[in-house]
Amino acid sequence: MSIRITDFVVKEAIIPGVKATTKEAVVRELVSSLKTTGKVTEADEENIVKAIMRREQLGSTGIGRGVAIPHAKHESVGKLIGSIGIAPAGIPFESLDNDPVNIFVMLLYAPERPGEHLRALEAVSRLLRDEKFCQSLLKCTTREEIWHLLCEADGVK
Repeated sequence: MSIRITDFVVKEAIIPGVKATTKEAVVRELVSSLKTTGKVTEADEENIVKAIMRREQLGSTGIGRGVAIPHAKHESVGKLIGSIGIAPAGIPFESLDNDPVNIFVMLLYAPERPGEHLRALEAVSRLLRDEKFCQSLLKCTTREEIWHLLCEADGVK
């Protein structure tokens, strides 16, 4: 069963203009955007940031070509959720190609549902391999524009 990006990205948590300038700061900003929507509690926020940073220590989720997919499992997450952040200027992220990252797709998933996150990673990487899609994403300046682009890519009306 395939999964669509619009199934797990929380529209209200999309950040069209990331303010962070470091790896940990962008992770904090993305987690905070999910907290603002009520998908992550304030009590769990710091532990989620730490879980993502621990995952980054295993190997950067900066996959190259200006894209990173930071992710982690966390017991506070009932179902797969995600956020997208766009950093037009780029942020150093220790990516595989050493280039700065402009597009961040963060995923959080329940430990007992690992298959879900693998299908989500597959959907995200398939979409972000499309150079034209990435260029369109970088031109978006509002949450609505980004959401519209995701819906279009997923074939969602």
